Amino acid sequence: MESTLTAQRYYVNGEWKESSTGNVVEIQSPYKDGIVGTVQALSQEEAEAAIQSAKQAQKSWAKVSLQERANLLYKWADELLAMQDEIADIMMQEVGKSLKDAKSEVQRTYDYIRYTAQEALHTNGESMKGDRFPGGSSSKVGIVDRVPLGVVLAISPFNYPVNLSASKLAPALISGNTVIFKPATQGALSGIKMMEALDRAGLPAGVVNIVTGRGSVIGDFLVEHKDISMVSFTGGTKTGENLAKVAGMKPVVLELGGKDPGIVREDADLDKAVKNIISGAYSYSGQRCTAIKRVLVHDNVADELVAKLKEQVAELAVGSPVESNTVVPLIDSKSADGVQALIDDALAKGATLVAGNKREGNLIHPTLLDHVTEDMDVAWVEPFGPVLPVIRVGSDEEAIEIANKSQYGLQASIFTRDVDKAFYIANELEVGAVQINGRTERGPDHFPFLGVKGSGMGTQGIANSILSMTREKLTVLNLGN
Repeated sequence: MESTLTAQRYYVNGEWKESSTGNVVEIQSPYKDGIVGTVQALSQEEAEAAIQSAKQAQKSWAKVSLQERANLLYKWADELLAMQDEIADIMMQEVGKSLKDAKSEVQRTYDYIRYTAQEALHTNGESMKGDRFPGGSSSKVGIVDRVPLGVVLAISPFNYPVNLSASKLAPALISGNTVIFKPATQGALSGIKMMEALDRAGLPAGVVNIVTGRGSVIGDFLVEHKDISMVSFTGGTKTGENLAKVAGMKPVVLELGGKDPGIVREDADLDKAVKNIISGAYSYSGQRCTAIKRVLVHDNVADELVAKLKEQVAELAVGSPVESNTVVPLIDSKSADGVQALIDDALAKGATLVAGNKREGNLIHPTLLDHVTEDMDVAWVEPFGPVLPVIRVGSDEEAIEIANKSQYGLQASIFTRDVDKAFYIANELEVGAVQINGRTERGPDHFPFLGVKGSGMGTQGIANSILSMTREKLTVLNLGN
């Protein structure tokens, strides 16, 4: 049941507040006319107060036992699951995700938070003997532990507003950090609900503070602040590059864009390839950094593959997320305009329209383009929408060359029956992860997740996220001196 979520407050030092600016940011629905709700537009002074609250709370939070921190995470996960229907409804309204997918995201987040607590509980430090090094003495014993960095700035995206927020918050909290949580504006209502669940779980004041507002006002201010110890960001490559410059010497983990190729060799199981390509390219309208965003197919099987893709595109459910459709309206009209421009450019330069190129407001019908060439923008630009270009290649080497020309390097899929060839191609690709006979995707969430080149910096995945939000500390015990 839909409702308007007006005038949501922000959360600092354990209290829900309204901004003294009197300003709010309106959140438009992606799929219906009108405003879903509003969030507070904080001033820099209010952002400063949030940072100081987190800084003050951090030392005492770090002294809370790991078991107690884990228990808080378990309670938070339980509260989120209890709110599953409410959160899913809000997510659908503000980011246009189907109710089924939104509920699955809450369940995945529950599992993520619990696994994070368990991962930390099973992690131990190490000790080292000095006499292992030439001339060293057994009277020296090094004790190596991991300690929190301090205050983590967590900036999450619109497309997975619950799961990708928790993937920053949970590792930070279990490690003894405090958090400034800046959700994407479109996604902030879901972020606020996550904060409500944390508050109900008994979160101590100041340990997590949620700040909302305009990036132009508080974005750079937060990133460059001297009391922010580390930044974890998921979003666009251009914003991520700017963030890395502004952050200076702070450690940053950046999860940015992608142009993930699906490479189809002539020996591929085409039905399996089609199933994975369709799911990878069009689920949630392709609004995923790990979506398959281009197909590089061998000439000898291209006609057959395109014919099978066309059949499956026609079967996709298109329309409002309320009816659990796969292809839903894009997040805003600017995004839809960008996708339409890529389609128009490709068709003007000679691409073949196989399916789609129909638009209703923010809704772009699933579009399949064949005979795409390297002079077309859609061959290189990340659309973040339901358009799939097919580029025909004559060899593995040509597929590798085109894949690696991209400014991005997140993931790639290879479809083949030849394991040796799969590993050969995988080794040549400049990406963070390669999927053999499967679609590009994040997870399982304990796997490493990373991109190279314009796709990011640093490694996520539960264990790696904990590592990125802590540092080693060495204490040397000198015996018998």
